[in-house]
Amino acid sequence: MKLKNKTALITGGGTGIGWGIAQALAAEGCRVAIAGRRVSVLKEAATSYIGQPPIVCHEVDVADRQSVGRLFAWQQKELGPLDILVNAAGINVKTRSMATTTPEQWDQVLAINATGVFNCIHAVLPQMRAKKDGLIINISSTSGKRASPLGGIAYDASKFACAALGIAAGNEEAANGIRITNIYPGEVNTPILEHRPTPVSDDRKAKMLQIEDLGPIVVSIAQLPPRAHVPELVIKPLSQEWM
Repeated sequence: MKLKNKTALITGGGTGIGWGIAQALAAEGCRVAIAGRRVSVLKEAATSYIGQPPIVCHEVDVADRQSVGRLFAWQQKELGPLDILVNAAGINVKTRSMATTTPEQWDQVLAINATGVFNCIHAVLPQMRAKKDGLIINISSTSGKRASPLGGIAYDASKFACAALGIAAGNEEAANGIRITNIYPGEVNTPILEHRPTPVSDDRKAKMLQIEDLGPIVVSIAQLPPRAHVPELVIKPLSQEWM
C-alpha cells in the first residue's frame, strides 16, 4: 500500500466520480476526507465505508471562498498537511444551448466548475509549497477538450477553463514539487445525468463509464514517483466516439 498514511481531500466526494475516487484512495491506505454542499449525503457516504482508516467529511461550497477557507482550516487540523487534492465538484443544467441558457445559469455553472477549482487550488497551494510536494487532480470532462451540444454552452466553457487552469498552474508549480493532473472523463453514469435535457436509458447508462472506473486511475497517478508527472488523461466509454 504505497499510499498508506497519505492524506487526501476530495470535493464533490459524496457521490459520483468523487465518491468512487474517495473509496479507491481509502482502500490504498489514504486518510480521506470528502467535502460537498449536502452534509446528509456526505455523512451517509462516509459511514457506508467499512474499511480503515475511516473516511471523514466536511461541508463546503466551492464557489464560496470563505467556505473553502473553513474547509482547508479543518483539513489541516483533522488530517494534517495534504498530499492529494481531487477537485471533483461539478454541476450542469438542463437548458444547454446559447438560446436557452440564462445568465444566472451561466454564473452558477462557472462559479462551481471553474472558479470553485481555482478557489480550492489557491487555498491548498501554501501548505503544498511549504513541504515541496503535492498532487492535485482536476476532474474536467471530454467537454473540456471538445465543445459539444451534449455538455452545453456553460458546461463546455467551464470545463475548458478548468483544463486551462490546471495546465497553467501545473507549469508554474512544478518548481515547487507540485503536480497537477487534468482528467477528462467521457460519459459517466453519475447523478449529474438527472440534469440531461432528455432522460438517459438504462441501456445507455450501462455502456457508460461507472464511478469505480476512475478510482484506479487516480490511485495509479498518486503512486507515481514525484519526478513523474501526468499533465492530462482522457478516459471514455468504448461506445463513445472520440473526434
